[in-house]
Amino acid sequence: MNPWAVAAAVIVPTFMEVLDTTIVSVSLPSIAGSLSASNTEATWVSTSYLVANAVVLPASAWFSSLFGRKRFLLICIVLFTLASLLCGVAPTLGILVLARVAQGAAGGALQPLSQAIILEAFPVQKHGMAMAFYGLGVVIAPAVGPILGGWITDNYSWRWVFYMNVPVGLLAVWLVQRFVFDPDYIRKARPGRIDGLGFGMLSLWLGTMQIILDKGQDADWFGAVWIRWFTLVSAVASVAFLVREFRCDHPIADLRVFKNRNFTVSTALVSVSAVLIYGPMTLLPLFLQGLLGYSAMDSGLTQMSRGLGCLLGMPLAGALLAYFDPRKLIATGFLLLALSTLTFAGLSLEFARSYLDWPNFLQGSGISLSMVPLMTVAMAMVPKEQIGNASGIFALARNLAGSIGISWVTTLVTRSAQFHQPTLVAHLASCNPVYQQAIQGAQAALVPHVGAAQAPAMAEGLVYRSLLQQTNMLGYADAFYALALLCFIAIPFVLLLKRVVLRGPVVAH
Repeated sequence: MNPWAVAAAVIVPTFMEVLDTTIVSVSLPSIAGSLSASNTEATWVSTSYLVANAVVLPASAWFSSLFGRKRFLLICIVLFTLASLLCGVAPTLGILVLARVAQGAAGGALQPLSQAIILEAFPVQKHGMAMAFYGLGVVIAPAVGPILGGWITDNYSWRWVFYMNVPVGLLAVWLVQRFVFDPDYIRKARPGRIDGLGFGMLSLWLGTMQIILDKGQDADWFGAVWIRWFTLVSAVASVAFLVREFRCDHPIADLRVFKNRNFTVSTALVSVSAVLIYGPMTLLPLFLQGLLGYSAMDSGLTQMSRGLGCLLGMPLAGALLAYFDPRKLIATGFLLLALSTLTFAGLSLEFARSYLDWPNFLQGSGISLSMVPLMTVAMAMVPKEQIGNASGIFALARNLAGSIGISWVTTLVTRSAQFHQPTLVAHLASCNPVYQQAIQGAQAALVPHVGAAQAPAMAEGLVYRSLLQQTNMLGYADAFYALALLCFIAIPFVLLLKRVVLRGPVVAH
């Protein structure tokens, strides 16, 4: 079987599933208005999907052994497609959230299954190109999601965000049925009894953690009693899960794969890389729409050069792996990510839109040069019987780190802006000539529109609004500086990886 046909067959459902993690985000206000819900309630449309998705990821290998990998993949695609249809016709928010839970659970296994199938379809010497092709799905899809979601919502309806999955799902079923087949070790696998206790602890741990990450900033983190209780439950469940999985003969997720040093280090580094991907991907739309008044569509279009960087960088990174030490490519990728985030930190409230093209392109290139070698090196020395299990754990680490990164940077922006505000407020003093000049200029502009009586109070409001914009701008700058620092911290840890030579038989040094 042509490995590229196999890769195309599994990347279609993977792209569809990853796309759904972000495509809904810009549609939430429309969903809330259509279903008579608040914006806060509508966020459960995203949260419920992420929770269900995270729980299934590490268990995908066990279910593959139980049902057969091809059969389980087809089941997941069919359920995902049906759940998408139910999301589109949902008459109430409650039904929509339940459908999103089903959609997330069905889609959770698609990433690790696709990665395992692609790695087995290609010879080891071509794993770099294989992971570059896989990376196009899992990296570009989140970037495309908000643009596509905004366009569909503005021109049609938020329901078509879900309806579009139906023909894609049917195409995916046909492709998988025709081109994907189970290897002998999958057909002969005997998974044993399900580790129900381990799966329960996993669900409790990841479910509570995802809710904390998604709602923490709105609830003032540990200032809320329920956040403290959820944190305690999540911590206890995580410890119980780890103990259970190391002691169980047939664990739902075999954590012994972490004995492989390259897999462990790569998983840690890809977690950092996920923070560096999702952090700017979250901050830039908030900055452009919140401070500069861009529409969702314009905000998405401004970031298209990131997708171009990924599109060009992924195949290049795959090709370079055959000639260069993967560790050098990974370090170069992190360096490019650092340079791009440092450039973002120099943003102001007045800049040309083209200013974002170069740092976004750099970021896309850095993502490619770091992610493709990391995914390749992580699996290079893992036995083929463990690739499915390792892929699930690897994908979970990447997705969970992305959620943590989003919560971290959004919290950092808010807290940093609050930190800077007292310093800037000190300049709003009557003895400050610059302040007086700003007030007088605002009054002169307002008098023809609101009259002399209202102008002084409104002028002070305008100046204070400008101050809040400046404090928020400083908050975004601090967040980008923090991301750049994280890049530089990660680079020395690349040296912990054993060198993997991908020409001829795979050898680690």
